[in-house]
Amino acid sequence: MQLGVIGLGRMGRIVVERTLEAGHDVVAFDLDEAAVAAAADAGATPADSVTDLAERLGEEKRIWLMVPAGDPVDAALDDLASHLDADDVVVDGGNSHFEDSVRRAESTDAAYLDCGTSGGPAGAELGFSLMVGGPEWAYAELEPVFDAVATGPAGHDRMGPAGSGHYVKMVHNGVEYALMQAYGEGFELLHRGRYDLDLEAVARTWNNGAVIRSWLLELCEEAFREEGTDLGDVADHVAGGSTGTWTVQEALEQEVPLPLIYQALTERFGSRAGEEGRFSRRLANRLRYGFGRHEVVRRE
Repeated sequence: MQLGVIGLGRMGRIVVERTLEAGHDVVAFDLDEAAVAAAADAGATPADSVTDLAERLGEEKRIWLMVPAGDPVDAALDDLASHLDADDVVVDGGNSHFEDSVRRAESTDAAYLDCGTSGGPAGAELGFSLMVGGPEWAYAELEPVFDAVATGPAGHDRMGPAGSGHYVKMVHNGVEYALMQAYGEGFELLHRGRYDLDLEAVARTWNNGAVIRSWLLELCEEAFREEGTDLGDVADHVAGGSTGTWTVQEALEQEVPLPLIYQALTERFGSRAGEEGRFSRRLANRLRYGFGRHEVVRRE
């Protein structure tokens, strides 16, 4: 299969590399010329514009967008519009709002697949988890690429019609917020409690057979190993995108109670308001580096 990839940041590079490793052909474009050169070094065919990328693809184009959510997605679609028809497929692998994905699916001539993507930089080795919405035929057409980019056939599935992939990913991120908050609160109590504990040892022990073992807990162990039990100069500041907010907004519209996810979201807001001292939020700050290589905000 030949795949065009637009957007060669951390996640886009992984899409390119895993697709190439599976024996497919890739045409790659990014506004950053160095990123395009790196993709070419990996074996992709470089393109110097969206138009150039489209022209290098066959009559039935398969294009993966891995650009920031919002205006950049619409801008890429505008640039592609004159090159697409009903036989083509476009995948949006970013964190778009599901309602934007529904709108884009209705207004784009090509079949539109909204693809929620989870796994972070670790996906370079292990593969991603892909939650896909859109037409069944288009999903079937892209399955060889999804097999390559995901952890394998079990690492992706069609969730339903347009918007459902990004909807599932939105809720996934809300769950992620709550899990990070739960681990953070537990370790905060251990840190401030009755015993002088080595929290790396606690996390390692829990991760070997305990009910609450997980990749996030492995990242807690990594954080304590690299920063120390007291997390060193890691600040009480938790950044993050809009997906947790979208999850809570959708819960309000559907009248579904999500007290844990809501509380985790408000803790993030509190960290950005200058409140200090919450060990749980400092751990969440460091965990975001672990799974997404997001910058760790540190105390001065």
